[in-house]
Amino acid sequence: MKILHVETGKNIYGGALQVLYLIKGLRERGIYSILVCTAGSKIFSEAKAFADKIYAIPMRGDVDILFIWRLMRIIKKENPDIVHLHSRRGADVLGGIASKLSGLKTILTRRVDNPESPFIVTHKYRLYDKVIVISEGIKNILNQEGIPLEKIECVHSAIDLERYSISCNKGWIIKEFDLPSSSKLIGVIAQLIKRKGHIYLIKAIPEVLNFFPEARFIFFGKGYLEDELRRLCKIMEIENYVIFAGFRNDIDRILSCLDLLVHPAEMEGLGVSLLQASASGAPIVAADVGGIPEIVKDGINGFLVPPKNPGEIAKAIIKVLSNPALAKEMGRAGRRIVEKEFSIDKMVNGNLLVYKEILKKR
Repeated sequence: MKILHVETGKNIYGGALQVLYLIKGLRERGIYSILVCTAGSKIFSEAKAFADKIYAIPMRGDVDILFIWRLMRIIKKENPDIVHLHSRRGADVLGGIASKLSGLKTILTRRVDNPESPFIVTHKYRLYDKVIVISEGIKNILNQEGIPLEKIECVHSAIDLERYSISCNKGWIIKEFDLPSSSKLIGVIAQLIKRKGHIYLIKAIPEVLNFFPEARFIFFGKGYLEDELRRLCKIMEIENYVIFAGFRNDIDRILSCLDLLVHPAEMEGLGVSLLQASASGAPIVAADVGGIPEIVKDGINGFLVPPKNPGEIAKAIIKVLSNPALAKEMGRAGRRIVEKEFSIDKMVNGNLLVYKEILKKR
């Protein structure tokens, strides 16, 4: 079996990381994988150890029609059994057109729960023989938009459990972020964009500080809202309690030291940071949206709160910080959940089953 994967993201965010896990797992199972990525992307260098062959091609924006021609040339040369599209950065449609014009079976993995217009849904999804989604939440949205259930398969994203088995070095993190030694650490791992909901946590912070003045909030990630969020913290006079830490390559080391992870998103396909936190034994407070309830079991490994609700976010944070024994048990429960439901083996096997299913229909 030969699979041609298309991933056009420039950075190793959640989706591209899943592609690396998948290609590595397929290789271990004897499946030949070709990766097509964009020139200058980080996955190009990262995938060299796993992919049987890699092509880096130009893609000049989401409507680069020549991308179809470039991809068709590679398809003709390699003659794969399946084209698996992993990205929504224009390559979902352009890649789908290239694959269909080449007469191949085509799969799209969809990782987000953003709604799409009826026109797009009607025409776009005709390009794919199967759509893999990373949560039941996304599956429900696609079905509501008119995609038949038999065309959709849910395969959860995976987490590298070994990477997130690191014990906390509290002295290191206190020094790294110049924190008081008594700090209670609340983290958020998400791009600083509107739908991730940072603003609702910021509005909850004063109430948390009334009960826990030693609380410190660390935002990991970058995005267009950073300046606005910084201004809001200053207006609310909480800027000394909030750290904007940017992107970090040592999140695994940091997560094990958090007292709590908060994910106040307005919408979320699944949430890789929630998997990371659970694997690290951190309890979670998260908005009850999208695929989040498939990771966060309310009262078990964290608390679910209504979206866009600073008051409920504050109450849930205070509840966790007030009960260390509960927090510890939630952390252990989170680890058990990801071990059972979100392993790399389970994700790879799920994708492989879809490949075998659509090849039977030749």
